[in-house]
Amino acid sequence: MRASPVTATVDFNADGVQHGFLKLPYSRDDAAWGSVMIPVTVVRNGVGPTALLTGANHGDEYEGPIALFDLARSLRADQVTGRVIIIPAMNQPAFAAGTRTSPIDRGNLNRSFPGRPDGTVTEKIADYFQRVLLPMADVVLDFHSGGKTLDFLPFCAAHILPDKAQEAEAFRLVRAFGAPYSVQMLEIDAVGMFDTAAEDMGRVFVTTELGGGGTASARTTEIAVRGCRNLLIAAGVVAGEIDAQPTEWLDMPDGACFTFAQDAGLIRFCADLGDWVEQGQTIALIYPTGRTGVDPVALRVARTGLFTARHFPGLVKPGDCVAVVADKITDPTVA
Repeated sequence: MRASPVTATVDFNADGVQHGFLKLPYSRDDAAWGSVMIPVTVVRNGVGPTALLTGANHGDEYEGPIALFDLARSLRADQVTGRVIIIPAMNQPAFAAGTRTSPIDRGNLNRSFPGRPDGTVTEKIADYFQRVLLPMADVVLDFHSGGKTLDFLPFCAAHILPDKAQEAEAFRLVRAFGAPYSVQMLEIDAVGMFDTAAEDMGRVFVTTELGGGGTASARTTEIAVRGCRNLLIAAGVVAGEIDAQPTEWLDMPDGACFTFAQDAGLIRFCADLGDWVEQGQTIALIYPTGRTGVDPVALRVARTGLFTARHFPGLVKPGDCVAVVADKITDPTVA
């Protein structure tokens, strides 16, 4: 297969702290010989596991980039046993534009794996992570939040996997992260995801959903900063004591967790995040906006559970995910 066009200005195998870029040539109207420059920090000290930390897989999600830019400026080599690769904005074009997908090719990086070295800009970035960075990693932490279209109870998550040892280690790190909620997560569209690429390689993969609305609060940012350090300590990459936090475990076991709009209009929620809702309960009303005097359409949840995520903007379209309801479960890390 063709070599990746991405080159790194850092040496991933050198001890110490290095700040540089992943450089992807991109010829465009304002720079004929231009490049996409993705910031990267590598902190390495001797022999040990490698943690790959990523943010802005989607460019309108900010807790992860804040936590990782902060870690990149502060982490010292003498705190590390092994290697930490920090990429605060893996989809840098989307991050710079404040959009979920890339403004260059409309590519959704988290649906573009394994990528192509001769594809679009987004596919080339995915290919570099697939063939260069993921093989280096033992543990992957990929930060997400709701972006501009969703809002979540802040949680850290991992997936149910065929390899139960891999699954158990992922849930152990989720527990160590210490978000207010910890989730056994079901993906409704797992094809082409970074998660799937990492897990198929046998890597321990942990992700988050921390708030949303296209911004980051002081609370959710602190959860990201603390959780990232907790995970690195639990993985044996960084020295220190875990700042243990209480967490409530949730499960998203099937498609009944998700409620979708079939109509367009103005949404009125009838419950708030963190509320307990019952099967058949009206979670939202959608008011048609083309005329007055028309009754709203009621959206009802298909299962009983905790209201965990919701659509964020005030207007919805057919097919938008309006609500996610999760089950409360016992801590899977406790035998």
